Amino acid sequence: MSESPDVEAVFWDIGGVILRMASVRAAHREFVERLCAEYPAATGSDAALERWRAVLGAYFDERDGTEFRPAREGYRLAVDEILTVDPDETEWEALFQRIRDEQVEPNPDAVAAIEELAAAPLHQGVISDVDDTEGEHLLRTFGVWGAMDSYTASEAVGRTKPDPAMFETALEKAGVTPARAVMIGDRYEHDMDGGTQAGLWTVAYGAKSGPAVDIALDDLRELPDWLGVSDGE
Repeated sequence: MSESPDVEAVFWDIGGVILRMASVRAAHREFVERLCAEYPAATGSDAALERWRAVLGAYFDERDGTEFRPAREGYRLAVDEILTVDPDETEWEALFQRIRDEQVEPNPDAVAAIEELAAAPLHQGVISDVDDTEGEHLLRTFGVWGAMDSYTASEAVGRTKPDPAMFETALEKAGVTPARAVMIGDRYEHDMDGGTQAGLWTVAYGAKSGPAVDIALDDLRELPDWLGVSDGE
């Protein structure tokens, strides 16, 4: 394991790090199936799911650089493509939120690390490309909201990673310099390269390897030990 940095702040990504993305995909599948069962749909559920994914993919791909686009608007566009009735005539948002709450799961290793770091003399925060209320809701659902000293969501900043504004905003909230902060993420360009360009240390969890990665961890429970703030120290 590489030499530990001397840091004062740790920043977490949500999707793919704190949040298990497999559970998100499962929730989307169930939502589309329920939507097609409860309302008039243009196709069967399997084709509708493919259309759902295509519409969401195109919606985010059409962003202008690091421009933020709210996920909830993408969901509305996808629902409109699936159903033959106006989405406003349905209760799709309530259904979506209910299934999300039932299906999404945290990464237990990330939760364990967050809980351990909460007792350490470190600033702990989030830097994530999420809708503001959506990210907060997930962190509260997973029981880690109270462990966070700051929360930086793309909706509030108006940009997405790797835009420097995301990291600069989080660092300002923490009151630390980039060299005294760590970014933990699962995407190389957004989290690793973006963090490195902003001057932070980087921890890759599932992100591809490359020069912007300071250390890669398969088990986030090793993070406190690498930072030198484990329970045994």
